[in-house]
Amino acid sequence: MQFSGPSSLLPAWLRNYARPHLADDVVAGLIVAVLALPQSLAYALLAGLPPQAGLYVSILPALAYAWVGSSMVQAVGPVAITSIMTLTVLAPLAVPQSPEYVTLAASLSLLTGALLVLASLLRLGFLAQLLSRPVTQGFLTGSAILIVASQAHHVFGVERPTELPDFFRHLLAGQLSPTAQLGIACLLAMAFNRYALSTVLARLGIPERAAGFVVRLMPLVIVGLATLAVIRLGLAEQGVTIVGAIQSGLPALHWVWPTETTLGQLALPALIMALVGMVQNIAMAQALAIQRRERVSANREILGLGVANMVAAVHGGMPVGGGVSRTALNVSAGARTPLASMITAAGMAAIVLAAAPAFASLPLAALGATIMVAAFSMIDFKSLRTAWAYDRIDAASWLGTAGGVLFLGLEAGIAIGIALSLIALIVRASTPHIARLGRLPGSEHFRNVERHTVDTLPQALFLRIDESLFFGNLAAVESRLAAELAQAPQLRHVVLVMSAINRVDTTAMETLCDINRNLSEQGIALHLAEIKGPVQDRLKRSPLWPALNGQVFLSANEAFEALQQAAG
Repeated sequence: MQFSGPSSLLPAWLRNYARPHLADDVVAGLIVAVLALPQSLAYALLAGLPPQAGLYVSILPALAYAWVGSSMVQAVGPVAITSIMTLTVLAPLAVPQSPEYVTLAASLSLLTGALLVLASLLRLGFLAQLLSRPVTQGFLTGSAILIVASQAHHVFGVERPTELPDFFRHLLAGQLSPTAQLGIACLLAMAFNRYALSTVLARLGIPERAAGFVVRLMPLVIVGLATLAVIRLGLAEQGVTIVGAIQSGLPALHWVWPTETTLGQLALPALIMALVGMVQNIAMAQALAIQRRERVSANREILGLGVANMVAAVHGGMPVGGGVSRTALNVSAGARTPLASMITAAGMAAIVLAAAPAFASLPLAALGATIMVAAFSMIDFKSLRTAWAYDRIDAASWLGTAGGVLFLGLEAGIAIGIALSLIALIVRASTPHIARLGRLPGSEHFRNVERHTVDTLPQALFLRIDESLFFGNLAAVESRLAAELAQAPQLRHVVLVMSAINRVDTTAMETLCDINRNLSEQGIALHLAEIKGPVQDRLKRSPLWPALNGQVFLSANEAFEALQQAAG
């Protein structure tokens, strides 16, 4: 499907939109518009704002991100982190839901958005490189578990963990509350729809595309039936929590420019919120891209989130972010492109304008069940098993990130994941693999003497260091060299095979000078082989080059031949 008009004004996904995706995006957009409605209301209240503010920032800001961002399925709107941070920052400054409070919230959103746009212009998306795949997978899994736990009170009617024994006792006795009965029924129906209905339809001979459409439409049917049950059976009077009245109408666009006093009060909180939102948004976008085998641009993600927050400042006045549960719903509903988010925004606008009263009887139990089942699909323990079998350090990063998200919050989980990734990087770089090499018989190839049957020279030691040399790993190199020399006092030549060394910092260069001098005093020559061009260019400008008491060889085999010939 091709669109006319200046191509530079259209995002790439829209210029090359695939027509078969249209039905999927429309259905997903409508599903999310309905199912995200109570969540939007709740997060606005959590932020200390009027509930309808959550609906407002689900419209134009979502459209802005869908147009500018790079993720195909990330959904932007009110989220728990920004809501909690907004309340924490603004509650000491103004009374929640007061006009002053609303103005401050809009100013906070504007400043946060401006900082994110600036970060994009400065191309700070490289910060996403601090998030390894295990970190993003752990973040996604921890977030999904949090979503499941957050919906338990809606689905099971359990407000606190101490109520769980009573819940299970009532479950065994068949004496569940109306909320729990409705919630469990919806949860089972949603789970059957997600994990079994497509198989049943396939066995009945339903075409795959038609079956997929039915599966994605069923959540709306289930929620609709639950709403009908609430109305017909009077479940609201029996304690089943419903969405309640929603104020109709859209607000006028209202530009708010912070005063100097407001700037002073909100500058640091806006910076923190921007950093948290940036890392969280990139983490979620990357995790989703990995699952869907797509690519995202970190700088475009930052720009999209920044523009969305600046738009939110003039339409709703509430900071927004990449919603974990909203995105989970979007993915679960079958979204293929950002058009789904645009449909969601249009659906939300239609609800606010004309149909708000019709959603007053939606039971939170049904909506919570939908969110729980969607979140289950984001839990990825398989990636943990893979990391554990392959690299325990990566597995620790996965566990640390997921655990941090679960017990300390999303922002703390991301911070722990980044810290663990950096620690893992430092640990690996500081403990390089060092191999003693020999030549494979009848060839010019050199391999580890511990892995292969190779030829060696009694008077020569060939060492390959599989890491760049920097101040953090020199002790390991010196220790290994000393151990090799102690085991072979007859050595007269040490050849450092530098094929795996991409960089030698100043400390490493000076250490090589020390090694060269110490070996020379012992009557041992230090040779270098297979130096990469950029590394050699730097070493030629260093004191090591003129002081080297050995030779520089093009290859390890050339060094082997020369030293073998010299030995006679």
